[in-house]
Amino acid sequence: MIVTHPGFDPVALAFGPFTIAGMTLGPFAIRWYGIMYIVAFVLVIVLGKKRARENMLTGWRAVDVDDMLYFGVFGVILGGRLGYVLFYKPMYYLAHPLEIFAVWQGGMSFHGGFIGVLVAMWFFARGRRKRWLDVMDFVAPLCPLGLAAGRIGNFINAELWGRPTNGSWGMVFPNVDNLPRHPSELYEFALEGIVLFILLWTFSKRPRPMGAVSGLFLVGYGVARFICEYAREPDDFLGYLALGLTMGQWLSLPMIVAGVIMMAWAYRRAGRAQPTLLDRLK
Repeated sequence: MIVTHPGFDPVALAFGPFTIAGMTLGPFAIRWYGIMYIVAFVLVIVLGKKRARENMLTGWRAVDVDDMLYFGVFGVILGGRLGYVLFYKPMYYLAHPLEIFAVWQGGMSFHGGFIGVLVAMWFFARGRRKRWLDVMDFVAPLCPLGLAAGRIGNFINAELWGRPTNGSWGMVFPNVDNLPRHPSELYEFALEGIVLFILLWTFSKRPRPMGAVSGLFLVGYGVARFICEYAREPDDFLGYLALGLTMGQWLSLPMIVAGVIMMAWAYRRAGRAQPTLLDRLK
């Protein structure tokens, strides 16, 4: 049965304007998408402290999780925005540089945010005298539910909609047209969020070689995003790129390759570190 997008109001709470000393301030608005970012960060804190308590990786304290989040927030926001600017609209922002700072107008890139987090965690690891890959192995299972919250924000905003479909599960987005479309935000919520979280959380419960959990995140997210992009309408200002793939797919391919290489390296390195029978007999 074809359904219509509920048409949620993207503004959760609005107040103002206010007049103070003859000056008019506002109106102000709190948007659902911003609330979803807060939900994402809260989930990272809760899950991170749970991992620290259960000693899934040794040497982590609750205060380390708090500090890690501070670095992560800056990495997500700065990297996500700059990634969108560089990957999706470089020429536009070159002509309108001041709009780079207009984050309230939208425009965040997961892949840019991911790079931002990598850099931020490097600084965090250096400050805490931890190995960077150990930090990333700790962080990786915390991320998918945050990504899921972000996709719910996309769905509320009726943005990043899917391609037209003849399937009975199609959804009409009135802000776009009257065609039934894939609710691709919900596909990404399920695959990049819930399924990837279960996979990583289960995998990381047992001791793994350094880099293996991070590698699985790269492979898992890259594959999930690559698949979901087949249902997602490409950005109208980019369209389809080489080989009929979207920008999201091209950015996901290096993640998949890097993840496979990282997991192979992690297990090969761990295998070399295991004592052989000859070593045990010495």
